Amino acid sequence: MIKILHIFYSILFKAHTRGDPKETRLVSMLPNAEEWEKDNVSACSLDPQLSVARRTSSCNNSIGRTVSFREGSFCDPVEIVMCDLKEQRTCLKFCFLLGKTPTESLEMLQEAFKEQALSRARVFEWFSRFKRGDLSIEDQPHSGRPSSSRNKENIAKIREKLNEDRRYTIDELLEVTGVSWSSVQRILTQDLGMRRVAAKFVPRLLTEDQRKSRLTVCQDLKRELENDPNFLSRVITGDESWCYGYDPESKQASSQWKTPRSPRPKKIRQVRSNVKTMLICFFDIQGIVHREFVPRGQPVNQEFYLGVLKRLRERVRRTRPELWRLGEWLIHHDNAPAHTALRIRQFFTSQSMTLVPHPPYSPDLAPADFFLFPRMKRRRFNTVEDVITASTRALNSIQVEEFQRCFEEWKQRLDKCISSNGEYFEGD
Repeated sequence: MIKILHIFYSILFKAHTRGDPKETRLVSMLPNAEEWEKDNVSACSLDPQLSVARRTSSCNNSIGRTVSFREGSFCDPVEIVMCDLKEQRTCLKFCFLLGKTPTESLEMLQEAFKEQALSRARVFEWFSRFKRGDLSIEDQPHSGRPSSSRNKENIAKIREKLNEDRRYTIDELLEVTGVSWSSVQRILTQDLGMRRVAAKFVPRLLTEDQRKSRLTVCQDLKRELENDPNFLSRVITGDESWCYGYDPESKQASSQWKTPRSPRPKKIRQVRSNVKTMLICFFDIQGIVHREFVPRGQPVNQEFYLGVLKRLRERVRRTRPELWRLGEWLIHHDNAPAHTALRIRQFFTSQSMTLVPHPPYSPDLAPADFFLFPRMKRRRFNTVEDVITASTRALNSIQVEEFQRCFEEWKQRLDKCISSNGEYFEGD
């Protein structure tokens, strides 16, 4: 090590030899400087006429630094660039013992090691340690938790906490388990294979009875489909919904591409337009059967809905003659108060109309809600007449194949509801 320090110190007094055209640089790979002194400097001393190529090969197998030799000389090092920080710390300790100031030592390091030299802050930090009597060049032991906390005990501890409450954040898990933030994050994503997701909006938190009702209805419809694969082809389903002059854009719909330097787009908080009209629409696997827009100011109560059903029957007679002749068509709608009123049920009984059951709070199982109404375009309209025209155009643009896919999706949703034991399912 003394020889290393001698080499380092001699660099500062031999810098004038740089730029000599006869200088030859050697890059070698052995990290032990003492072996370089023993195996190579002595070899060069015994054989001054040793060829440059021979010396290059010998030194390349000896020391892991860049060393400059003047051709034909006694292995005189002109520049050594050492990447090992411990060697620079050794040089700092050497300068400290010689009484050099931190600034002088920094200049010497920068002269010797160029861009690989320690920073000014590090040099002053090491001098402060030396002045306190700590002459060790080793890093001080770190206090606190061990560097690696991803062990079976901590994984089990975090899994247990998450089983208690899935809403724990990484910061909260850090506090209750004592594991570092980065280790908690890796345990969650890599060891437990989890990711944090936002809660999904649902119509309501279902009670046990509501879940059972959803499950029972779906199982009944599945049995009907097993007995009659064409069961849904005889169903006419429908509902009512508002059509607005303007619907606020969703976050996804308002997204746009931007360059790294362009400002982020902004939008003000918006509400639905007061320009609106209510659409009542019924359709089957072949397409739209009946649609009408509710007059402005007219509530959809049982009296009005009774008139809608009468007009629907007339449309079925005219547009679905085969279903009308056989009398096998079924009606499906949700459980809105106007749909379940006593007068409505009496009308179904008197007209021998069969009602397909629908569980409460289940828009995910209603084709009008998951297929038809979302297709209403989000555009700005100034009048109710414009809204009616645009909505009618949107309904007319739906192809028969799309209605068929809708009823196939209805079957799949029945399966998903059964698989989720009556709960709202993913993908709805």
